[in-house]
Amino acid sequence: MSEYRTHTCEELREKDAGKEVRLSGFVKNIRDLGGCVFIDLRDHYGITQLTTENPELLEQIKNINIESAITVDGTVVMRPEENINDKLTTGKVEVDIKNIIVQNNVLLPLPFEVEKSHDVKEDLRLQYRFLDLRNEEIHQKIVFRSRVLKTIRDKMDEMGFIEIQTPILTSSSPEGARDYIIPSRIHPGEFYALPQAPQQFKQLLMISGFDKYYQIAPCFRDEDPRADRSPGEFYQLDFEMSFATQEDVLKSLEEVTRHVFNTHGRVPISQDSFVQIPYKEAMDKYGSDKPDLRNPLIINDVSECFAKSEFNAFKNKTVKAIAIDSSTVTRRFFDEMTDFAKSELDMKGLAWIKINEDGSVVGPIAKYLSEDIQKEMFSITGAKENYGIFFIADEYLKACKDAGNVRQELGRRLGIIDESVYKFCFIVDFPFYEETDDGKIDFGHNPFSMPQGGLEALETKNPLDILAYQYDMVCNGYELASGAVRNHDTKIMTKAFEIAGYSEETVKNKFGALYNAFKFGAPPHAGAAPGLDRMMMLLLGETNIREVIAFPKNSKARDLLMQAPNFVTDEQLRDVHIKVDVKDNNKKI
Repeated sequence: MSEYRTHTCEELREKDAGKEVRLSGFVKNIRDLGGCVFIDLRDHYGITQLTTENPELLEQIKNINIESAITVDGTVVMRPEENINDKLTTGKVEVDIKNIIVQNNVLLPLPFEVEKSHDVKEDLRLQYRFLDLRNEEIHQKIVFRSRVLKTIRDKMDEMGFIEIQTPILTSSSPEGARDYIIPSRIHPGEFYALPQAPQQFKQLLMISGFDKYYQIAPCFRDEDPRADRSPGEFYQLDFEMSFATQEDVLKSLEEVTRHVFNTHGRVPISQDSFVQIPYKEAMDKYGSDKPDLRNPLIINDVSECFAKSEFNAFKNKTVKAIAIDSSTVTRRFFDEMTDFAKSELDMKGLAWIKINEDGSVVGPIAKYLSEDIQKEMFSITGAKENYGIFFIADEYLKACKDAGNVRQELGRRLGIIDESVYKFCFIVDFPFYEETDDGKIDFGHNPFSMPQGGLEALETKNPLDILAYQYDMVCNGYELASGAVRNHDTKIMTKAFEIAGYSEETVKNKFGALYNAFKFGAPPHAGAAPGLDRMMMLLLGETNIREVIAFPKNSKARDLLMQAPNFVTDEQLRDVHIKVDVKDNNKKI
């Protein structure tokens, strides 16, 4: 017999009646009925009810607090018929206590009731996360995560990928976010960086002759927190394939994703295959490069209509239109959407018209639109009697993004987003470069991607017209994975970075491993990386990513449990040759 248990708190059944058992767990609840006490004992696996009428044990139990860790010896007995609890798998039996050992009694008042931890402020939950995780619902989310990871590993193994770990301490790399840098004690003035992704290493693995690699990879990015993004660190299923095209990767990505969501998803996947949507089409039709395809609303371009209209405020602008069935909404709905656009999207307003049942058109800008223009708009948008049309005007990209946000809000308010399915798509043909706010050319996505058209495109095209073999996988409005066909040629690599303002010498210094490796028979290769935290969020139907992470940071990127980040001692700073230019009278260690 184990020192602490013969059975878990989920195992006992009617067949065990009469057995002498030992259980260990946490005291979930104590019910004192006067002369008889019932204890619900909880462990990782489940709950078993304990009971006793022994006066000595009753006296001992008076000093045991909720959530204390205890071990009990006792006899399994059948519950009376009227006391059977069908909600528990152990609900037909209980343990008549013979002995109790208190392994660790709770000595302080609990900061909250474990079973009601969802009702307290999130920061308090995170400060006492070890208690929060005892809540069965929250506990099971972490158990669920483990099962999903096993499914992923099994599927990747089945598909011929091998798991390889890559370094955590590495060099700084422009991956699109700020690095976390680590000062070196041995090499004064020099720094490691935590990897934003195992990008260079997985490419080097392909050059090393490994055909299909994967790992459950920790990634570190100094980004601002969001509800759907874990600040600082996250995990992804990172994989790469040699001698592979974009289509090869998308096929593998769909295969593993479909398997995971079919195995663990709450609702079915609606498509036989994941549709591919070019980036430009996604921005034009959905106003986003991560469109929620469960929303049936489509954005249409009516710029030409307004160019011919008398509404001068929209001339020489990109004008997007969203038509809705407005038969069930009132005038107030249109006004509330306008208020939303102003307050939440920082738009100047939201123009609209409404088509009455008799075909007449009303709304703030109706008088500026001739009958011919109205008919043209109706033809473009599919609007008809009892429809409304919202209009968004600005420079192209902002008009698209604002229209995308309006589209999603309309979908929510109208209740037309289909919550009963997962809808996936691949966004492809991303721009290779983008223009920064100060007019410079920079990489739009991953700088190690292959430009469509190769070296010739880099040498002859306007950089902003060059597309990349880059792709995202999107599910229900969330970016779930990113990937690309990689550049494997030093000439293309040097030219691509040159256009983004990096000299060849800089490329050699910052990316020397890849730069040199490309000269030694680098194969064509490609890969992708689904985000696992976000995947768990979608599988569990959560909207807050912190709910699916065992020890998350809060919305301000602080670890309230471990009190990080924090100050370090002057001696520690001297060891790594660092001086801190921050004055804080409340310095903590």
